[in-house]
Amino acid sequence: MQNELIRGIAAGGQIRALALTATRAVEEARQRHDTWPTATAALGRCLMAVALLGATLKNEETVTLRIFGDGPIGGIITQADAEGNLRGYVQEPHVDLPPKGPGKLDVGRAVGQGQLYFTRDLGLKEPYTGTSPLVSGEIAEDLTHYFAKSEQIPSVVALGVLVAPEGHVQAAGGFLLQLMPGATEEVINALEANLAQLPPVSSQVAEGARAEDLLQQALQGFDFQILERKEVRFACRCSRERMSGILLALGWKELAEMAAEGGAELRCHFCNEKYHFSKAELEQLMFELNKREEK
Repeated sequence: MQNELIRGIAAGGQIRALALTATRAVEEARQRHDTWPTATAALGRCLMAVALLGATLKNEETVTLRIFGDGPIGGIITQADAEGNLRGYVQEPHVDLPPKGPGKLDVGRAVGQGQLYFTRDLGLKEPYTGTSPLVSGEIAEDLTHYFAKSEQIPSVVALGVLVAPEGHVQAAGGFLLQLMPGATEEVINALEANLAQLPPVSSQVAEGARAEDLLQQALQGFDFQILERKEVRFACRCSRERMSGILLALGWKELAEMAAEGGAELRCHFCNEKYHFSKAELEQLMFELNKREEK
């Protein structure tokens, strides 16, 4: 499965482990937003990051990752829900910088310096938002820093997107490992030794590695138990009904102006889907507003 996320524990519960492969999901994001290679890698890393961050969501809960840097790519916003649905966009999709080396896209320079915001919406009155400065713009390092400084959880994040010379996504995957309170020095040292020998995640996925294989490599020598598997996919919650609600919120005057112009087109930032409303459809919405005001 090219879009699978697994969640588990290792070393008798001393390590929380999550991994995913998301080649199809990142490729669909590339196609929808017409991203160029460096922007594709940046958006793909953020989509996978939010999938890992939202691995334990339930019901209507969501997590949102926002990256705002001063690089040419602008902002990146991605979101995941409990069903494994991912969506997101990059402010400037047509960014492609010279690579840092063979197969190494310069995501850090594309993102630049700035701030990371991570929001958990658990259906309570106010969502929780944590923040930390970007340390490299490479996304994985920035999240590792966020966990250490904002949530005091020693973590390792690895994210990789391999973009083919033709521009399509050849491989995408990542993992998140976190040390639980009470982890022994022996476990920490063994884990560090494993991580030092790991090949890039994207090359592992390109060679056929599954999410489970990524963790087996990183957790070599540890007992490992899988607690959950689920599919992840690029999928947006936008709909014609939601867009109609947005138009209604604009009010009668705005609708009348759009109707006079012959119609309106709305575009969802998250998935780039376009919704066209004809003059007759706008007039029907105006009629609905009039009926509401009469009540």
